[in-house]
Amino acid sequence: MASLIRTIRPLLGVTQKQVAVLLTARNYSDEGMPLTFAAANQIFYDSKTVKQVDVPSFSGTFGILPKHVPTLAVLKPGVVTVFENDGSNQKIFVSSGTISINDDASVQVLAEEACPVDHIDLSAARDILNKAQSEFASATTEQAKAEAAIAIEVGEALVKASE
Repeated sequence: MASLIRTIRPLLGVTQKQVAVLLTARNYSDEGMPLTFAAANQIFYDSKTVKQVDVPSFSGTFGILPKHVPTLAVLKPGVVTVFENDGSNQKIFVSSGTISINDDASVQVLAEEACPVDHIDLSAARDILNKAQSEFASATTEQAKAEAAIAIEVGEALVKASE
């Protein structure tokens, strides 16, 4: 890499310091991105410009910055964190849903169910998890086991989000 820089630098007419600045510069936008985030019962963001969104997906949790590559993903139970332009952030629990990142840098999060993390009652979340675990233990069909396993995943994510 160093030999490449020594070779190219004279051709570009830039100093070594300018090359270092170019190599370490951020490659994301400060413009922000429009976010629409809704669940069946509530709209959290309606094309509001934000700095970053972190989402839990089945391929792993990932952060979305302005000019992110267009993507479609399925949300798994967990916390979506929205970083506002003023430096604050909002954490919202989602049970499931979809995320789409478009060519125009807009982002849509559509959740089956969503709730701000600070509204989650830890004891109620533990009750949901315990009930799901009991249903799984007593399930007699594959469908009942699958439904209970999904409820357990949601319950575990709820408990984790509220702790």
